[in-house]
Amino acid sequence: MQKKDNLQEYDNPSLYDFENDGYTADVSFLLNWAEGLDGTIVDLACGTGRASIPLAEKGHNLIGVDIHTGMLDEARKKSGNLPIKWLEQDCTRLYLDTQSPFIYMVGNSFQHFLSNDDQDAMLTSVHNHLLEDGVFIFNTRFPSREELLQPETEEFWRSYVDPDTRQNIDVYTISKYDSLQQIQHYTTIRRASDGMESITNISLRYVYPKELERLAKANGFRILHLYKDWNRSPLTEDSYEMICVLQKVK
Repeated sequence: MQKKDNLQEYDNPSLYDFENDGYTADVSFLLNWAEGLDGTIVDLACGTGRASIPLAEKGHNLIGVDIHTGMLDEARKKSGNLPIKWLEQDCTRLYLDTQSPFIYMVGNSFQHFLSNDDQDAMLTSVHNHLLEDGVFIFNTRFPSREELLQPETEEFWRSYVDPDTRQNIDVYTISKYDSLQQIQHYTTIRRASDGMESITNISLRYVYPKELERLAKANGFRILHLYKDWNRSPLTEDSYEMICVLQKVK
């Protein structure tokens, strides 16, 4: 199941939005895929609605599912009267009152399912809520050498000005890869110019393309497409992420 003690990065929804809302490449892909579809679309690990809201604004009916109460509260505030039903559920144990032609999970949220059992349970849960021939789209970071073998010492990542405090924030990361479990343990340190500091931790599972083939087949899917980016580029050894398009089979 999803681990609630692995959600520190999401405990400040407004900061999460500020740091991530500029990313829209996946939304364009999802809008294109949803065009002409009938029925309710399901956004798993929806967060504050970064992807759900644009689809609803185009007239699609959405269900947004997340395990984090604060993120869902922020999503409700942002979405107003758009046709989105927000639900707090564990994605490995979905109980929706509908079957969907299209379910997706973006933001690399697939990496929150840390064990084989967790991955299988989530995919089985998705399979149970898809219509026949329905599609599940998700992305996950590609396990390249550069991605996995990041420094185990503190490394500068980025800077920005906090929109609320107007403080300059320098962000640093520390990573440690557990090769037996295929899990990267990240520590993120945010240091403000006034000396204040916040530290969050997150653990993320990495999977390989051949693992995805096994996962898909074992859980009742076939791989329609496997891309390196949201522009549908073919997967290569220097990929940063994998865009996975799975179709439900009998």
